[in-house]
Amino acid sequence: MIDIGFGLGGLLLLLVMLFGLSVRVLREYERGVVFQLGRFWAVKGPGLILLIPVLQQMVRVDLRTVVHDVPKQDVISRDNVSVKVNAVLYFRVIDPERAIIQVANFMEATSQLAQTTLRSVLGKHELDEMLAERERLNIAIQQVLDAQTDAWGIKVANVEIKHVDLDESMVRAIARQAEAERERRAKVIHAQGELQASEKLTQAAQVLAAQPGAMQLRYMQTLSSIAGDKTATIVFPLPLDMLGGLIERPRG
Repeated sequence: MIDIGFGLGGLLLLLVMLFGLSVRVLREYERGVVFQLGRFWAVKGPGLILLIPVLQQMVRVDLRTVVHDVPKQDVISRDNVSVKVNAVLYFRVIDPERAIIQVANFMEATSQLAQTTLRSVLGKHELDEMLAERERLNIAIQQVLDAQTDAWGIKVANVEIKHVDLDESMVRAIARQAEAERERRAKVIHAQGELQASEKLTQAAQVLAAQPGAMQLRYMQTLSSIAGDKTATIVFPLPLDMLGGLIERPRG
């Protein structure tokens, strides 16, 4: 009887162990890539998964978006400026089968590919574009990465350039360039103002020349404004056309 009891206990223990080896529970965001005798068999999940012990093995794959920080990369721009650039990469697995079978470690492979792509894409652009057109460069890097990781079942959703670090000498050079640009714009605006003022003065002179009465009225307004100043003596010229009537008086 004791031997039978030990035998049933051992059998029950064996069944429990086999059940524990054969049962898997996958969350909503997980999938299981199942291999049977080394060959791909199926993608399972989410929920309760039953495996045949020894004959079948399963690899878990997380389908959630991964936020990966791409470390700083030394980039030489097209105008031969050395900068350090880092970025953030957003990607996720859309095909668990290819993500496990086509590449040994899709996380590491995507990270390394992001680093090389960041250097190669930014190296084709000048420094001014890196600083002012990040949105366009983000899209360009994302498209290149997405095309290359598609064979691995990876979808690159977004790439964001975080920082573009310059050395002190380059920062000072950019500051001098910005100051020179501001001075140039100020001179252009001043010259445009002088041109517009000269055009208006020319038009005013033409109008006054066509109307002698308007010229005299303007002259009187000028005298009135001068008389308002606190001066002891005012010396002003008298236009000859106003003396014309006195010079040409009829003789008695």
